[in-house]
Amino acid sequence: MHKTRITTAPLIVLFTIFAIFTIMMISNRPAHAAQATVNLGTTAPFAILSGTPDITDAGNASVIQGNVGLSPATGAGIGLTCSQVTGTIYSVDAAGPLPCRVTDSSLLVIAKNDLTTAYTDAAGRTPLTTVPTELGGTTLVAGVYNSVSTTFGITAGAGALVLDGQNDPSSVFIFEAPFSGTGLSVGSGSAVSLINGAQACNVFWRVDTAAIDTTANFTGTILALNSITVANGATIQGRLLARNGDVTLINDTITAPTTCLGNGSGVTPGLPNTGEMSGQYVFWGAISTLLIATGLLVAYAAYKKRSI
Repeated sequence: MHKTRITTAPLIVLFTIFAIFTIMMISNRPAHAAQATVNLGTTAPFAILSGTPDITDAGNASVIQGNVGLSPATGAGIGLTCSQVTGTIYSVDAAGPLPCRVTDSSLLVIAKNDLTTAYTDAAGRTPLTTVPTELGGTTLVAGVYNSVSTTFGITAGAGALVLDGQNDPSSVFIFEAPFSGTGLSVGSGSAVSLINGAQACNVFWRVDTAAIDTTANFTGTILALNSITVANGATIQGRLLARNGDVTLINDTITAPTTCLGNGSGVTPGLPNTGEMSGQYVFWGAISTLLIATGLLVAYAAYKKRSI
């Protein structure tokens, strides 16, 4: 009896097509042009930079790591002592805390101009993703965000705001609340947490005013058009930069980021801000390829057995 031999060529071609398709799905994840960090220019070394009329600290117990500056208001409005600041205190005139105060109006003018440029830069970033006013208890990946109510809130009862860098140290997070009033309210005991490579130096809050309540653990550079108020015992990994208003402290700790690794590289999320393809997606893509390959091999073995 003549037995028909089934050629394996169609099966090999079919397997190759499926394998290439699946590999393409895994490797060609949504890679968009990287969102560059906001360039702070000469403002970057400042932990606090204020406009007018002053920088105050009730009890003079706050600890500031980074430079401090007040412009255009007189240096007499700098209510900090030299022992509180690890960095340089700059004033526009021969007033302010001694012996550490440095009079350098030119530097402060440049720094304030760079702050305005950074504020405008952050304001123009797109694409925008609108999120609820309450950020507490949510996890966000790199992107540019605004709020449904033109303000952001983080409350302790809602949980921490978690910023996920997705293993990309150049991930940039920009929050925009452009309208007048308290654009950012950080509740007592609330927190902003960083995971998977996210860095404080790449988190920016562009607001009109900001209020950070007692014992909050906050992260990011605040670019405020007007004033910034920080209540008792808050910890800030970032900067308090107020273009026109004042900065008010009470026994707080402010640490300006000094380094930021990986800027200018990596991938930022597409629309919506879901980030690049997750490890789960890659995992199931690989499983799909394995199952397809196994099925084709089993089919081939069955055909070969019948053709003998």
